[in-house]
Amino acid sequence: MSTGSATRAWATRLVVIGIMLSAVNLRPAITSLGALLEEVRDGLGMSGSVAGLLTSVPPLCFALFGVMAPRLARRFGPGAVVCAGMAAISAGLLIRPYTGGTAGFLAASALTLMGIAVSNVLMPVIVKRWFPDRVGSMTGLYSMALALGTSAAAAVTVPMTQALGGSWRSGLAMWALLAAVAVVPWIPFVRERGSTAQAAASREGPAREEPAAAVRITRSRIAWALAVFFGLQATAAYITMGWMAQIFRDAGVPASTAGLLLAVTMVMGVPLAFVIPRVATRLPHQGPIVIALGVCGLAGYAGLYFAPAGGAWAWAVLLGVSNCAFPLALTMVGMRARTGTGVAQLSAFAQSTGYLISIPGPLLVGVLYQHSGGWGLPIALMTGLMIPQMVVGVLAGRSRTVEDEAAR
Repeated sequence: MSTGSATRAWATRLVVIGIMLSAVNLRPAITSLGALLEEVRDGLGMSGSVAGLLTSVPPLCFALFGVMAPRLARRFGPGAVVCAGMAAISAGLLIRPYTGGTAGFLAASALTLMGIAVSNVLMPVIVKRWFPDRVGSMTGLYSMALALGTSAAAAVTVPMTQALGGSWRSGLAMWALLAAVAVVPWIPFVRERGSTAQAAASREGPAREEPAAAVRITRSRIAWALAVFFGLQATAAYITMGWMAQIFRDAGVPASTAGLLLAVTMVMGVPLAFVIPRVATRLPHQGPIVIALGVCGLAGYAGLYFAPAGGAWAWAVLLGVSNCAFPLALTMVGMRARTGTGVAQLSAFAQSTGYLISIPGPLLVGVLYQHSGGWGLPIALMTGLMIPQMVVGVLAGRSRTVEDEAAR
């Protein structure tokens, strides 16, 4: 094997490792806090309103900081930005339990979420650049790793905290180590900047592409359809994660069983996040997958309304399948643009706009639940949002790119 081939193979393996480790670290900061939120509130003397703000901060930060990612990637290279993102996640996770007050805790959380936001946006860019012929399989791998990290943090944080002496500070800080490990594979790419990054990347194995002008992304119908689809599926996911266990508990399901049902919903994303992107890239139109996932969601909501306790396990599985619209959305980001520049712009726009769209949903569900005294109106809202999600998903799934729209 020539020296050049060996270098390309080594760099490619390093990128795969980096993608997988980074994906595992994109949600534990959120789900580990959810597992210990009551202890954190007591420890910091946090009010209920501030605790509610904490649950709304992640999508807000994803929207605000994700916009910066394409510009940073053009200047420093996407690998270097993801490396810095993983470092920010690790530093924020290590600092926030020991800041001593609510303001410091929020500031350190924002640092962590900033690292997650830029990495969220740049994962599809790196996949498109290094693996242009394997967008589906690579998106599936990192979506599966992301789902695994999400589930693991939710399941492991409490027992690990108990094993570490019962301190919630230790339980939250331990996730900093995992993020620190994810920094390592990206270090060789830190020195690649701007045009140098493009040249180095071409030598080491990613797809070669001609320099591309920026696309007027806000004038693209595809971009808007994908952004709204991303926002509505994120709304459904946050509502499910935040409220599904309570729906079951109010229906008479024991608290421990309700927690298991939520875990089942989250774990469904692990295998399906690998399968769905691979299937999506083989279809000329991703609309049929959008419809299938939407029908599962509608069936799950109908079950929650008519027989929440009687068919609880079936509804948990159906909603877990429906929530796999997330890896489908990420796959379509890579498919709806031809160039690395286009993918970066589309990823930033779709995710930032989408996360902004998702912010009111969980809060509105809580308001409807509180004022109506039951789950009829909230479930009707969830069902109503699934219809436009299916419509815009079908529009986003059409076989065209943002560059094609710009050319026309």
